Amino acid sequence: KSIIKDIRKFSLKNLGFIPDAVIYLAAISNDPMGNKFKSITHEINTKCCIKIAKDAKKVGVKKFIFASSCSIYGSAGNKKKKENHSIKPLTDYAKSKVKSEKLLKKISSKSFKVISLRFATAAGFSPKLRLDLVFNDFVANSIVKNEILILSNGEPWRPLIHVKDMARAIEWSINYSPKSNFLPINIGSDKWTFRIKDLANKIAKILGNVEVSLNKNNQPDKRSYTVDFSLFRLLAKNFQPK
Repeated sequence: KSIIKDIRKFSLKNLGFIPDAVIYLAAISNDPMGNKFKSITHEINTKCCIKIAKDAKKVGVKKFIFASSCSIYGSAGNKKKKENHSIKPLTDYAKSKVKSEKLLKKISSKSFKVISLRFATAAGFSPKLRLDLVFNDFVANSIVKNEILILSNGEPWRPLIHVKDMARAIEWSINYSPKSNFLPINIGSDKWTFRIKDLANKIAKILGNVEVSLNKNNQPDKRSYTVDFSLFRLLAKNFQPK
């Protein structure tokens, strides 16, 4: 059953039943939009998320799954970030995810478990295709323009994850029973962690006849992070990225 509704006007009462789990995916979900629409980003990414989580807890929902992001690690250098390491969100989008996590942790309990899936950057084809994402952007420009223009020096690290693997991680989280009330977990893989320039060159080589160029006039991209996915490998052996 699909209910098409603005998340800001949505209530669990609209469903007509109490679900086993609530999965919160709604977000203003890229950095340029987050920077331009700060108040709406806060409203949708955090305020609505917490409102729905509180409503879910009140009516007896047992589990709340939050789509968070590895972008909360921000400027992390070359050291792989574990879930308990320090975070350094650089954008309004990343900051909204951090604030949501903190508030969700406060309201989590033995009877209301919260799992925060810190996803690597999404990639891959979907019915509502996003071409702002780095992998998809590089592929689209390769096909349309035979060119990949990197908007930084290409040095930043970025972990990626295919949308189908994201869906499988969500499936795992629905059925997994965490021991702690609040579980943050990095979702992705070492195999799909790239420097931006290496990713561009790999895509160019596969598609062929594609020129890769750097925009040397742009400011360096401070968003660079590698992530430790060992907890996800340990807890979800049968749901690893394919």
